Amino acid sequence: MQIRPASEADAAAIADIYGHHVLHGFGTFEEVPPAPAEMDQRRRNIVQHGLPYLVAEDAGRVLGYAYAAPFRARAAYRYTVEDSVYIAPDAIGRGVGRAVLGAVLNACEAMGLRQVLAVIGDSENAGSIGLHRALGFEHAGVGRAVGYKHGRWVDIVWMQKALNGGAAGAPDAAGLTLSGH
Repeated sequence: MQIRPASEADAAAIADIYGHHVLHGFGTFEEVPPAPAEMDQRRRNIVQHGLPYLVAEDAGRVLGYAYAAPFRARAAYRYTVEDSVYIAPDAIGRGVGRAVLGAVLNACEAMGLRQVLAVIGDSENAGSIGLHRALGFEHAGVGRAVGYKHGRWVDIVWMQKALNGGAAGAPDAAGLTLSGH
């Protein structure tokens, strides 16, 4: 398995993977799968900040992807990102998520970022919660019944991982360039 930056050529595979989770899961609260062009525009919006948007590929097939996005647009959040990871249904449980999300975390640490937040859809999402825990995330809270999807109320689970000493001191790097006030 190879981990590499996603490109426009990966848009259809990324849209297929994400579309499955939109239609069949609670990891995202979106209800209509976006088209490949929309998914590629989202990728472009991430990488314009210099943030990682990576795919895991095996034998020419994209098995999953992960990225870090700015957490919020306000300048004080410039050292914090939110991660996302989605894996093809037939590749779940094969270490794809750990590899691709681990590479995203390494890239964020190399950038000098300080906090990574995971906002995990569904408090019953044992796979994503377990993946994040295995990568050093800690439970930070639960938002009860904040989404309604597939005929039921759905929680979100907040998890958090400190990078580069977290809040132990002032950051060394400039952080992300954000447009908010």
